[in-house]
Amino acid sequence: MTNASEPLEGAPLIAPSSVSHPLYDAVVDACRTVYDPEIPVNIYELGLIYTIEISDENDVKIIMTLTAPGCPVAGDMPGWLIDAVSPVDGVKSVDVALTWEPPWGMDMMSDEARLELGFM
Repeated sequence: MTNASEPLEGAPLIAPSSVSHPLYDAVVDACRTVYDPEIPVNIYELGLIYTIEISDENDVKIIMTLTAPGCPVAGDMPGWLIDAVSPVDGVKSVDVALTWEPPWGMDMMSDEARLELGFM
């Protein structure tokens, strides 16, 4: 018997993003303007943005995590992201959902973030 909450074998832990959507790059750029107040790197390069899904109607759904469940800005950061992405020309609406699966780890940071933080 398997646990129903476990992902199916072969299923990705992080849903794919809408990388071919024309608004994708602009949404990513907007995500890069939001910074974790405790770490001098934007949340996109930190690897906190798991999925950017953009519908055919230009509704944006972002699935993100935080560096730790007890993050002091846990209640604020999704709103900061909504405020950053909503003004992107062509975006109809923005929804941000927090997830803790998979848990964030330092291996999710981009090379740019590692360099900025002195890990490279």
